[in-house]
Amino acid sequence: MAATYNVTEFILLGLSPNQEVQRVCFVIFLLLYMAMVLENFLIVLTVMTSRSLGSPMYFLLSYLSSVEICYSSTMTPKVISDLLVERKTISLWCCMTELFFMHFFGGTEMSLLTVMAYYQYVTICKPLNYTTIMSQQVCMVLVGMAWAGGFMHSFAQILLIFQLPFCDPDVIDHYFCDVLPLLELSCSDTFFIGLLIVANWGTLNVISLSVLSTSYVVILLHLRTPKGRRKALSTCGAHFTVVALFFVPCIFIYMHPSSTLSIDKHVTVFYGILTPMLNPLIYILRNEEVKAAMRKLFTL
Repeated sequence: MAATYNVTEFILLGLSPNQEVQRVCFVIFLLLYMAMVLENFLIVLTVMTSRSLGSPMYFLLSYLSSVEICYSSTMTPKVISDLLVERKTISLWCCMTELFFMHFFGGTEMSLLTVMAYYQYVTICKPLNYTTIMSQQVCMVLVGMAWAGGFMHSFAQILLIFQLPFCDPDVIDHYFCDVLPLLELSCSDTFFIGLLIVANWGTLNVISLSVLSTSYVVILLHLRTPKGRRKALSTCGAHFTVVALFFVPCIFIYMHPSSTLSIDKHVTVFYGILTPMLNPLIYILRNEEVKAAMRKLFTL
């Protein structure tokens, strides 16, 4: 049953009430966002144009970079533009749209990172069956499942939030629309819906973390020699770092009690802007094939 809304617009308090701080943040966020888009686009372009990067790993990496651009672009451009205005507002429907796509791309990224962990397991533990298990068709199915997982997660979130009536005050103590701040604004009892939202996000986290941790444990147990383990850690190191940068802040935000913490705004800067910018650097710096393909691309 659709809810009747008394509020059609929300006021965002932003990152800081200090105008000088906001202007400094505008410059920093703009540079970080431009760097993020450029780095991820460069990875996508390199994988698409390089014949040496035709393995499933780079196929998945290019999709991850595409999702990173979409995920950060869902909220970052408005956050940057709001830093230049004193009164920051967002309509109800824009808020719901932003919320849907943020969780859609965020859930898809989480699923893709899980698929990439499975790829690492197949590469190291099943080398003789690698070409059969990780064929192009299988990779396409896994990517499709990642998109479907992100959509189902986001659809469930928005369906729960959409049922809530929002009343005055219409002030969100954040710089973009998110689940927990919206729960605080509802004029109805949100305890049960809050539990469902945490359960929805928790289920995705548990499934992803279970596959990720199982893959890494099996890889380490499979390679019993110190040399083999060092090689596995070197191979999986970049992926593990990216996983930690994405999962740890998300778990902190969505798995603590529903009362909003002031530190949440600073943590979301990390996984919303910094992590998408750092991920390409991590993969590029630890992968000689990618660096060689990029040098070749620039010398054409």
